[in-house]
Amino acid sequence: MLRDPRMRMMIFVSPIIQLIVFGYAVNMDIKNTATFVIDHDGSTVSRELTDAFTSTGYFEVVDRSSRPADLVSALDHGQAVVGIEIPADFSTAVNTGNAKVQVVVDGTNSNTGTVAQGYAAQIVQRFAQRRAKRNGTMPPGGVDLRTRAWYNPELESRVYNVPAIIGVLVMLMCLLLTSLAVVREREMGTLDQLMVSPLTPTELMLGKTLPVMVVGLIDLALISAVAILWFGIPLRGSVFALIPAALLYILGGLSFGLFISAISKTQQEAFMSMFLLFFPMMILSGFFYPISTMPRVFQWLTIANPIRHFLEIVRAIFLKGEGFVGLWPQYVLLAVIAGLALRFAIVRFRSTVVS
Repeated sequence: MLRDPRMRMMIFVSPIIQLIVFGYAVNMDIKNTATFVIDHDGSTVSRELTDAFTSTGYFEVVDRSSRPADLVSALDHGQAVVGIEIPADFSTAVNTGNAKVQVVVDGTNSNTGTVAQGYAAQIVQRFAQRRAKRNGTMPPGGVDLRTRAWYNPELESRVYNVPAIIGVLVMLMCLLLTSLAVVREREMGTLDQLMVSPLTPTELMLGKTLPVMVVGLIDLALISAVAILWFGIPLRGSVFALIPAALLYILGGLSFGLFISAISKTQQEAFMSMFLLFFPMMILSGFFYPISTMPRVFQWLTIANPIRHFLEIVRAIFLKGEGFVGLWPQYVLLAVIAGLALRFAIVRFRSTVVS
């Protein structure tokens, strides 16, 4: 692997590039959302409400009009994602405590629409509280609600996603390097030479997996350093809690890759089989969608998914500072999955070499 310059680039440089790209691209936060404003009131109070939206950085006014039809047209043509319509008596109604404002959200992208709707509701609520306090109309003895987000105070999706990307990239590299190991020897004609050599099947299997395990650990260290130093992801837990989980996780990935390599006849078949396994594992890992929202059958299937358990471990170690005590079920499941996968891979690998 190290003698090939292209392989060195793929092993050590490619994961860093992918982490940086995914770290910026996989972002569920909304910033500068295109907003269309219809202000029938045209008062200082209505402009104050508009400024409350834009000052947060979540919304950006791209156009204004006095006709509701223009708002509909802007949403239909994708020129705006959010529409704000302020009625003509808004400033008067604010003083009486009976003001209404309409916020229309494009729900084509359900995630963006839901987040934008939540932000808009909070902004309007805070605006109403400020006006009520300023006018002295806030009722005494009310409930003073103060919210605080733990572990991710700014609620940035990047802080949640980047640790998960680390786990996904490590699994991808392990599957990619191992699944092509035996089948590449077969296509090049060197597998026959290895089978007549003094090497035993166990020694040959170790020669194909141990270097990839070392590479996996190096990649884990590299991309974790990039996550901490480049993206500023906090590492609140102990590295000593992460290393055993990484070893079990990498061992499981190597076993899956070795099994694919043993049952494939060509590199193309191995490559396609690897992605046929990798993409469902990634989707069912909780990387994109919470596992709790999946149908019950798929929730049970995720128990056999090593990516799911490693993502739970790495997120808890990075963000919450968890250790072995709080994560022992994930460690046990990773060990079971890695052991079973390794057993199947050994049996299949030996039968392939002997045959």
